[in-house]
Amino acid sequence: MNFANKISIFRILTVPFFIACFIYYTPEKQYMLYVALGIFILAAISDAADGYIARKSKQTSRAGMILDPLGDKLMLMSAFICLNLTTRLAIRFPLWVILVVVSRDLIILLGVAVIYMVRQKMDILPTRWGKLTTASQIMAVLAVLLQLPFAYIFWDAAVFFTVLSGMDYIKRGFKVLYAVDSLRNTR
Repeated sequence: MNFANKISIFRILTVPFFIACFIYYTPEKQYMLYVALGIFILAAISDAADGYIARKSKQTSRAGMILDPLGDKLMLMSAFICLNLTTRLAIRFPLWVILVVVSRDLIILLGVAVIYMVRQKMDILPTRWGKLTTASQIMAVLAVLLQLPFAYIFWDAAVFFTVLSGMDYIKRGFKVLYAVDSLRNTR
């Protein structure tokens, strides 16, 4: 268990506290929104830090290849869902944004499972589009947490990159499955 993986685990462990902030948030407990904002910013910083540390210190590992994206998905999906369900906020994510974000992640998860069943191994490598998606989703969550009146610009960008990266991951998944199928047919 290297240091980068410990940072990823820390990010995963912050998710219940982030969700609890929304469960206990009321206009009288406005500070809970600021606590949620602090937790989210800490999670976003830890996302950048664990990747940087793993690359610079050559501590990449199979566990890290699973823990890092898992931490991202848990934090971002919980943020999008909480920021839709919390009716006490003036600016919330519309349901269609949640459906796009969650659907993409579920499709990717299903694709990873299928590829793992076929290949008996899985190398999860982030793509440029995936990184842009994560960055745009983080910005969208921050815009809604801060209740910025133009938050829709950020969630529109997040949806754009989410769809684009989702299509890219699907295309890559089919290439991997086609390569495995082609290899089996040549034997």
